[in-house]
Amino acid sequence: MTREEWLEERKKGIGGSDAAVVLGKSKWKNNVELWEEKTGRRETPDISDKSYVQYGIQAEEHIRQMFALNYPEYEVKHEENTIIKHPKYPFLFASLDGMLINKETGEMGILEVKTTEIVRSMQYESWKDDNIPDAYYCQVLHYLNVTGFSFVKLIAELKYSQDYQIRKTYTILREEVIEELKYLEQEEIKFWNNYVLKDIRPPLNLPEI
Repeated sequence: MTREEWLEERKKGIGGSDAAVVLGKSKWKNNVELWEEKTGRRETPDISDKSYVQYGIQAEEHIRQMFALNYPEYEVKHEENTIIKHPKYPFLFASLDGMLINKETGEMGILEVKTTEIVRSMQYESWKDDNIPDAYYCQVLHYLNVTGFSFVKLIAELKYSQDYQIRKTYTILREEVIEELKYLEQEEIKFWNNYVLKDIRPPLNLPEI
């Protein structure tokens, strides 16, 4: 797809960045605002020209290449503006930062890249120790569900200052999150079928503070 076609297609279902919103785990958007976007009542904000978005886009390819160097056991594939749809629920879709193939076993996995500038204590706490922020965790669960793949490698580049940054690697195995996958799929189906398709405003679902 062209980027314009890709952006238009994203309006027709639930993508990875929507997953946390559906569950009330997003700090940037609530489920009613998402419903308004999916039903055409509200325009999805275009943040493509933001400096942090541009940085993430440009850094992504370099981080993919570094991952391939550091983990030669995987073949790394990527195509821009590609959408993968759930085989049973096509309104659930994924656009991956990378697709991983274990060269020895053929096992399929997902590469997800995050670049974050840590400027507030809340951001620091969300990544502290081996934590993954809720929004990103829900996103990779969504991708596992859509693709049916076996694992996720999440690479997080955390920038604390111009001279200090950390790169963390997280592994999420499908077999260890089966119950979370079932719950997420159930809630996403309910949101789409009961509220978007029926054009009924959902009850507000806000994150815990």
